[in-house]
Amino acid sequence: MRVETNGHMTAAVLYGREDLKIESVDIPALSDDEVLIRVKVALTCGTDLKVWKQGFHPRMIEPPAIFGHELAGIVEAQGRKVNGGIHAGMRVVPSNSAPCNLCLFCRKDHANLCEDLLFNNGAYAEYIRIPGRIVRQNLLQIPDHVSFVDAAMVEPLACVLRGIEETGIQPGDTTVVVGCGPIGLKFIRILSGRGVRVIALGKRKSQIRAAERLGASAAFDVSTLENPVQTVRRLTDSGRGADSVIEAVGSPATWQWAIQMVRKGGTVNLFGGCPRGSLVQFDPAALHYSEVTIKSTFHHTPRFIREALDSIARGEVRASDFITGEIPLSELPQMFEHMKHRNGELKTAVIP
Repeated sequence: MRVETNGHMTAAVLYGREDLKIESVDIPALSDDEVLIRVKVALTCGTDLKVWKQGFHPRMIEPPAIFGHELAGIVEAQGRKVNGGIHAGMRVVPSNSAPCNLCLFCRKDHANLCEDLLFNNGAYAEYIRIPGRIVRQNLLQIPDHVSFVDAAMVEPLACVLRGIEETGIQPGDTTVVVGCGPIGLKFIRILSGRGVRVIALGKRKSQIRAAERLGASAAFDVSTLENPVQTVRRLTDSGRGADSVIEAVGSPATWQWAIQMVRKGGTVNLFGGCPRGSLVQFDPAALHYSEVTIKSTFHHTPRFIREALDSIARGEVRASDFITGEIPLSELPQMFEHMKHRNGELKTAVIP
C-alpha cells in the first residue's frame, strides 16, 4: 500500500556527466514502512562531486535521479506500519544505507560489505523518502542540543570512526594522515582529541592551516617537500616510521608513500579509493620482513552511525570546523562547478 503525499518540491536532479538541473518534481509517495523527511540541511561531499563528474554511480545512482546523501531534517509523514516511536515533527538524521542482516558478510560482522546493501540518495531536495529498512535500522533522533548541520555529519564521521577502530590506533601513538580534505581533517580532529600525535600531509596552505587548527602536531604542504617520506620519518622515534598511516587521498603515489612511512609492525589504512584501473607498486620485503599490516576501510555499519551521533553530541567534532559556506539549493549546480576546480572548500551546507 502507498501513502500518497500531495504536491511538488524543488530538487536537484542528475541527468548525466556534470548535468545537474534544479527542477520541480512530485513529493515522493510512501510505502507502509517508509518515512518522508523535510530536509533542513544537506552537505556537499567528495563522493557527490565524483558522482556529478561521472554522471552516475554503479551502486547508488542511475540517472535521472535526485542525489546527495548527507542530511538532517524533520519527519513530515510516515507509513501506517512505521514504529510508533517515530512521529511527525521529530528531528532526525538518516543514514544513506542499511544492510540486509542475512547474507554471509552481515553474519560475519561485516555489514558494510553486505551483498544486498540498500543505498538511499535524494538529500538535495526539499523532501526525501527513507526506505523501510533504513527507517528500522538507521534513522536516529537528533538530541535537542545538537543542530541540524552538526547532525548531518553523521555519515562521513561514521566511516572515520570505523577506520580508526579497524586501524587499531591508541592514545600515545603517532599517526600520519595523508590528505587534508574533509575526511582527513575529521581523522585529525578525532585522533588529536583522543591523545594521538598526528602528522598531516596536505597540498594547500588552507588545508595545512586547518590541520594545525584541528590538532595536528605537524602539518606539511607536500608541494613544498622534496621527499615527503623522509620528512615524516624524521619526525618519528629514531626515524623508524609512524605507528600507523591513514591514506585519505586515493592515488597510487600516496598509497606508496603510506607503506613507506609506517614502522615495522605498524598498520596502514588505505582509506582513499584509487580510480578504477590504477596500479600500485611496492616492495614485498617491506611488508613481509617488517610485518606491516595493510587494511582498507569501506563505508560504515549501524553501530558506527550511532557512535558518530554520540561523538557529535559530546562535542568531539563541530560542523563549524568543516563547513566553509552555505547556499540555497538553487545554487548547487554552480557550487559543483566551483568544487570541480578544487578551490579549497571543505563542505558546503545546502539549505532547501
